[in-house]
Amino acid sequence: MIEFKGVSFAYEDIPVLKDVNFKIETGEYVGIIGPNGGGKTTLLKLILGFIKPTSGSILMSEDCPAHVPQGRIHDRKFPISVLELVGLGLLKTRNWKPGAIQALEEVGLSSYADKSFAALSGGQLQRALIARALVSKPKLLLLDEPTANLDTGAQEDIHTLLKKLKKDITILMVSHDLQTIIKEVDRILLVQGTITPTMPKDVCEHFAMGLYHKPLLGKDKS
Repeated sequence: MIEFKGVSFAYEDIPVLKDVNFKIETGEYVGIIGPNGGGKTTLLKLILGFIKPTSGSILMSEDCPAHVPQGRIHDRKFPISVLELVGLGLLKTRNWKPGAIQALEEVGLSSYADKSFAALSGGQLQRALIARALVSKPKLLLLDEPTANLDTGAQEDIHTLLKKLKKDITILMVSHDLQTIIKEVDRILLVQGTITPTMPKDVCEHFAMGLYHKPLLGKDKS
């Protein structure tokens, strides 16, 4: 579904990613981890086509990815229902309501369709934003810190939802919650100036404490 071949990217003269090579296969659930400033957000922007590589090439299937960005909708006074919020993912479609209703059912929020989005808790709002991404029936879903600032129960709800979704969709998720994602994902991309694909069981345990260092892996690969 995605292949990076010798991709490098720099903001002006400041290198962010260098000589990146990896593939994402259809149906994979991939966690993206690394220190702040390591290039995680840059990676997502490259996949989304928001920026172009300084060098190298990115090959992708023709399916347009859906993106759930980091952050929240802050203006709780904005007069919009949960159904209308999800429908924003289908702006080019006149008959958007059936698709929006189905997306809300997928994330377990169909009973909230007519409520104001201001009535949602943090976890419910995050699920509504995922529904907004799903409404266009994407084959690839990119999530940037989907459980940030949520309580434990809401985090578990999001991870349960993603496990259900991965049966039908390829998922890439940026997260700092390594202890959780190594139990959930099929593979991990370690982003620290370059990108090292690895299996969850091989990631150094220090990463769970935020101690990013080289070597990146917990076992000797020589």
